Amino acid sequence: MAYFDDELIQFGDALVCGKCKPLFVQKLKEGVTVAGEMDFAGFWIRVGAKIIDAIILTVVGFVLGFLVNFSINQRVAGVVMQNVLSLVLSLAYAIYFLGKHSATPGKMACGLKVVRPDGERITYARACGRFFAEFLSSIILGIGYILVAFDEEKRSLHDRICDTRVIRG
Repeated sequence: MAYFDDELIQFGDALVCGKCKPLFVQKLKEGVTVAGEMDFAGFWIRVGAKIIDAIILTVVGFVLGFLVNFSINQRVAGVVMQNVLSLVLSLAYAIYFLGKHSATPGKMACGLKVVRPDGERITYARACGRFFAEFLSSIILGIGYILVAFDEEKRSLHDRICDTRVIRG
């Protein structure tokens, strides 16, 4: 069937007909991406990025923890301060790097980015939400992370909660 040009929408190299346009637009609103549009990062490359981030946070946290314990003579107060500092450091690390660069240093080293379904960068607020959603992924025995291996867009639980994608690029 022939369609007039004003009934078609251009999407990359494809034109979508008037009959298909409502369904196509609805799928885009739901966050479904066209096959081949994004190169989603798989499970193992994301594990590698997470390990790099964990090493960085451990080293920085150890140095800051040593300084806190050195400056506070009370043992219990030092441990509490060290735990609070560790949480704040992890939160600031994730929010700053994901909000500013769309990737933490571990993801940057692996060539990954965290984006919205349309490929746009995430906001600082979404990065904050993603940090806490990732905490949820980890406290349920890591099942939230394992979802990456079974999802067609390789999304984890925290990606689903925050409507983000991890892509190569």
